[in-house]
Amino acid sequence: MSYGLYPILPRLDAILGFLGGPVTDPVGIFLIIMAIMLVAPLMFERLRMPGIVGLILAGVLVGPNGLGILQRDSTIILLGTVGLLFLMFLAGLETSLDDLKQNANQALGFGFATFAVPMLMGTFAFLGLGYGFLASILVASCFASHTLLSLPVVSKLGIMRSPIVTTTLGGTLITNVLAILILAIVVKAHQGDLTLTFWLILIPALTLYTIATLWGVPRVGRWFFRRFGHDEGAEFLFVVATLFVVSYVAKLIEIEPIIGAFLAGIAITQLIPQLSPLMNRIQFIGNTLFVPFFLISVGMLVNPGILIQEWESLLVAGVMITVAIVAKFIPAWLTGLIFHYPNPSRFTMFGLSVAQAASTLAAITVAYNIDLVDQRTVNGTIAMILVTCLLSPWVTDRWGRQVKSSLSQSRQNTTESSPFTPNKTIKYRILVPVANPNTEDNLLQLGILLAKQSKGTLLPFHVLLDHLGPVSPEDKTRQEQLLANAEQIAHAAVTTVKTIGRVDDSIDKAIVRATQENNASLVICGWKGYSNYRDNFFGSVIDNVLRRCPVPVLVTRFTSPLKTTRRVILAVPDSGKIQPYLEEALQITNTLATELKAQLELVQITPNNQRIPNVLEIPETLDDIALEQKRGNFVSSVLEKVNEDDLLVLIGSSDITLTGLSVLGKIPESIARSDQNVSIMIIHYPNQ
Repeated sequence: MSYGLYPILPRLDAILGFLGGPVTDPVGIFLIIMAIMLVAPLMFERLRMPGIVGLILAGVLVGPNGLGILQRDSTIILLGTVGLLFLMFLAGLETSLDDLKQNANQALGFGFATFAVPMLMGTFAFLGLGYGFLASILVASCFASHTLLSLPVVSKLGIMRSPIVTTTLGGTLITNVLAILILAIVVKAHQGDLTLTFWLILIPALTLYTIATLWGVPRVGRWFFRRFGHDEGAEFLFVVATLFVVSYVAKLIEIEPIIGAFLAGIAITQLIPQLSPLMNRIQFIGNTLFVPFFLISVGMLVNPGILIQEWESLLVAGVMITVAIVAKFIPAWLTGLIFHYPNPSRFTMFGLSVAQAASTLAAITVAYNIDLVDQRTVNGTIAMILVTCLLSPWVTDRWGRQVKSSLSQSRQNTTESSPFTPNKTIKYRILVPVANPNTEDNLLQLGILLAKQSKGTLLPFHVLLDHLGPVSPEDKTRQEQLLANAEQIAHAAVTTVKTIGRVDDSIDKAIVRATQENNASLVICGWKGYSNYRDNFFGSVIDNVLRRCPVPVLVTRFTSPLKTTRRVILAVPDSGKIQPYLEEALQITNTLATELKAQLELVQITPNNQRIPNVLEIPETLDDIALEQKRGNFVSSVLEKVNEDDLLVLIGSSDITLTGLSVLGKIPESIARSDQNVSIMIIHYPNQ
């Protein structure tokens, strides 16, 4: 029986006698953990407290220093470590390099401030308590680092991509790396091994590791997704393997694995669309299973009874708690003051950065093992972990809600003041004909991105032809399987879906009829990239759909998985006339680029025989899109511009009244025939 709560609670032997001590049966352990994961968050959310507080307190209650129902054995430590790595990995996945660049000054300022202030305050405070110089610096480095314990709170609030969260994530990377360097330096100095060799190895190794991760992981991932992109299980396992490989390599060069996990997330996030089924699986497994394991394991570390047994620990704990809170509040407040963040944003930054958990305890444990600090410091650290882990989610939730409210109001004001708001109330209903399981994945992924972003509905569609006779049972079974597979993919991405199966005498007529009957607002079709004379003379399925369809049609040819797209390039000719539907096309391409985490480029190509180019007018809501103007032949200029991992977007502008010509016109087919590796999407609008 653990002695942790003995001074403040009666003996619990009688209560736990039927258990015969801590639960050791694997099924029993897993049952208790699952029950905690289910009940604790729901109970605390009913009390208007963050659910993660319930998980931490539940860990205190059932742990070795509480009721003693569970021991913090190797299994709990393993799953808790996996949860911590997943937590940092998810933080990296939610971090955009573009956002970091835009908030680079804020992230650098906050990172150095949230490192320097705790270092100074902690060092002087522990020198005042009679600690040695090296011990004071090491304890101060624990104040400087922090664990993003409350990331699930801001993720649930939907403010992960807000400037203050991006600033905090960037600052966390900086301060944690610096704190780890301080730990390594102090340990080497205490052991007398602080030599020139140490400096010549550590700094270059850290630099090369960071560059190799951010440069190599995206390239390996892009190759893997292009090669095995249709195997959903392989995709998920590759992402998880990347997390642990990068984290383990970090440990090999004496860097905390959590830094590697964060860098792995940043490196691979550009390959995983935010609204994709793969991202949904990663977030579900991490947030539902592994991260709660970490939070429970943190609670099991806490021993509140020790503070009553050893009064010297209470003094040290009081100093550590005070310094940890004040030293994290000052940088958040100063950063907000300098960069004009409102009060809710400052408190949210403080809430995110105040939590001390596994990395702090790991550093103190290292110092204790080499006799650099005493048991009082370990006890004080545990008390600090308890207080900050309870304070962090409460503050983040309390003020994060106000940040969410202000961001929503800002977006609403921007939308209302914008002269161009075509998608203000649009909820896309997207019809996607599916026929070939090997090629429909990209079409469905495209439909899912647009439907989920607009909170619309995906309409997978399949038609069986009966013009040659009755439909066979085998064909009906195949139709059901195709639609069931499409529905499963949509549900995996948490997208509203309604499957449509019908029997008709013509594929093109069936598509047009289904579009009208189901109030579809957009149709996505696959395209082989070329047409023959028979198609042009008699009309292909695509041509007939484009002639009759009353809504816009996205005609696509994907040569590689959609998720590997690096750039979305919208190319328009300079015809000297106002480009019809340009604004709508820009809105669609901007949405795609955002969700694919790709760069959007607008290219206007002026013929050589036109002396003065016309400047395209870009809507104010999209004025951050760069416009590139080129001269020359349209097809040649486009082929020079696009690469293998680009998605080329064109606007359909052919004369559909001419018989013998493809409705798409000559340009898309010329580009497709000239480069078999380029992915093309033609946005074709109905003829008015």
